[in-house]
Amino acid sequence: MSGAIKLADFYSAIEDTARPLDVPCSRDQVWPILTAFGDGEDALSQSVIAFRVATDIGHDGELDCRFTVPKNVDPYDSALAKGLIEKTDHPVGALLPDVQKLCPIDTYAIDFGVVGGFKKIYAFFPPDDLQDLSELAGIPSMPRGLGEHLGLSDRYGLSNKTGCVAIDYPGRTVNIYYGETFPDGIEREVILSLLRETGQQAPSEQMLRFAQAAFGIYITLSWDSPKIKRVCFAAMTPDPMRLPIPLDPKIEGFVRHMQDTGTEGKFVCGVASSPRGEYYKLQAYYQWRPWMVDLMAHPASV
Repeated sequence: MSGAIKLADFYSAIEDTARPLDVPCSRDQVWPILTAFGDGEDALSQSVIAFRVATDIGHDGELDCRFTVPKNVDPYDSALAKGLIEKTDHPVGALLPDVQKLCPIDTYAIDFGVVGGFKKIYAFFPPDDLQDLSELAGIPSMPRGLGEHLGLSDRYGLSNKTGCVAIDYPGRTVNIYYGETFPDGIEREVILSLLRETGQQAPSEQMLRFAQAAFGIYITLSWDSPKIKRVCFAAMTPDPMRLPIPLDPKIEGFVRHMQDTGTEGKFVCGVASSPRGEYYKLQAYYQWRPWMVDLMAHPASV
């Protein structure tokens, strides 16, 4: 979908997308989130909008929605003011303001569950001014695990910079996205060694095949432990139905629905590895903007 979307249309799109997943969609739950960030339709006119599902039990019965918000809107202040999150003394509440003091922010985005409500804020840094991981690790409110794993960049050919930080408020975790992509994919031994060093479960063969074609990697950290909770590999794909991964009938229905709405082949699939196992995430873009090409498009695809 290429034109600007109205709030009522956006809500209808959420209802329609939730239907093949059998996810209940309540206007009372969703509408306050849609109207909390900016001035109605103007806030969505240039937004990138995406829907996401995942195959793990924890995401069963949920549809996640993401959209970018105007640069002049502070999403954390807006979420507090609208009662979407509560003020807290936990470091999760201080992290975005601390990042704002240290780093230039190019774009914000928010993430919410149709059932679970408000979840995340994404802070994207300018593409020509990615931020040093060592600088971010020095922020007092940042999980200490970032500082303890800075050596991963050198050992596995990862970037020592990041293009995005995502803060999960109810989950109290942070995603750190390594800033440079992999034009030729990722070597099998690099994946195995990275997962082994970070304490993740041994990957399946299908996960290894998928991860080798990934364009990007991100890690999930928490304040509870310096250990890395998850490592995720992401790749673009024009047709998720052809991926060598298990998709249940509801997710297949989600894919067909998004293809019918004109996603133009813009799907991103990720595989997340954790100490408890692996699972897949599938994101489809409902409203796309040309600047996303610089951020997401990549020759390595599944």
